[in-house]
Amino acid sequence: MSKPRLLLVEDDPALAELLEFRFTAEGYAVSVTPDGDEALLLAQEEAPDLVVLDWMVEGTSGIEVCRRLRRDKATAHVPIIMLTARGPRMTRSAALKPGPTIT
Repeated sequence: MSKPRLLLVEDDPALAELLEFRFTAEGYAVSVTPDGDEALLLAQEEAPDLVVLDWMVEGTSGIEVCRRLRRDKATAHVPIIMLTARGPRMTRSAALKPGPTIT
């Protein structure tokens, strides 16, 4: 049985290492990138089962990565967990409006 695939997009090396360690310990096959553009390429190559996505990353921003994943039929169904150090009100409303889900 294959492991569920997780795409981790985090530009803080220490946090990325910690999250990769924890998710690997829970049985995920983890792909890590600090870059939004690379994240989109990785998701296009093979749709992950889960995305953990930092709001502010190198290249394409996390919120734009989220929007593009939601617009793509191959990844529209994939759960996305957003990470951010921003204030809760603005962040929550912006993250909940990433664009249409395509089914």
